Amino acid sequence: MAKETKETKEKKEKAEKVLGLKNLTKSTVWDVQENDIFRMMEAGEKDAELKDNLRHFADIIRSAFMIEEIKDDKMIREKYTKQGYKVGNIKLGDELKVTWAIKKRPITRVTDLTYENIRHISAEKLIEVLDRNFGGGWDSLSQSIQDIIESGFDISTTTLPQDRLHKKGGMYEKKVADGYAVLEIAKGTWVEAIFAKIKPETYKPRMKFDDAKDFDDEDDDEDVDLPEDNYNSPDEDDVEIDEPNDDDINEDNYRTTFSIEADPDEDAESLSDFIADE
Repeated sequence: MAKETKETKEKKEKAEKVLGLKNLTKSTVWDVQENDIFRMMEAGEKDAELKDNLRHFADIIRSAFMIEEIKDDKMIREKYTKQGYKVGNIKLGDELKVTWAIKKRPITRVTDLTYENIRHISAEKLIEVLDRNFGGGWDSLSQSIQDIIESGFDISTTTLPQDRLHKKGGMYEKKVADGYAVLEIAKGTWVEAIFAKIKPETYKPRMKFDDAKDFDDEDDDEDVDLPEDNYNSPDEDDVEIDEPNDDDINEDNYRTTFSIEADPDEDAESLSDFIADE
């Protein structure tokens, strides 16, 4: 039996946490296996809250699994089992009992990659998919595929002469030491190296308001003393100036109320040049 790796163990623990229809999504469904699907559907049949939504969850399951509704026949069951399917009976209603043959959708081509499944494969699996699908390098991928990959992986590339790529202390050596998987694509006497490493998942905080009454203007006015608004009040040193009519303004009496000094360190056009251009 193969030794369970740290990555496999983490995926297994993660899958155990999501084994339930209530928290099954088009992303989390990639964490479970065929036998888990039958177990969850069976549990859903007994849960009154989920019973009426089994068809909805079946649609979610189809995003990650190939599902064939077959006859409950021994020979047909064996046929699908030999093809790698798991076969079992489920109920989609009070009287509707069906036989499903289920198999996880394979990710073998770059077109199989989606925003939902990209975080459910390893860097080594990604390199395998890239190696199987193209030979033109990273830039040969469509922008949409690149965006999907980069939503789950840190990607960097370099193209160097073959004899320089593995230079001691170079980018290749540093990337591999940092845990990146790498794909080498020969281009004559040059080689393009594509480095891939899983991005850590980040938590995006969202603003939450405890109670709608926080927005009750009347309550806020009663309970909170707001500071006096002196924004438009004149300061003691301010001098009242009668505003002239437009006819009174000319080049002799017009002036600005503040001065602007140029920043000697800033490499840009002066304000006067900008005004002249306007």
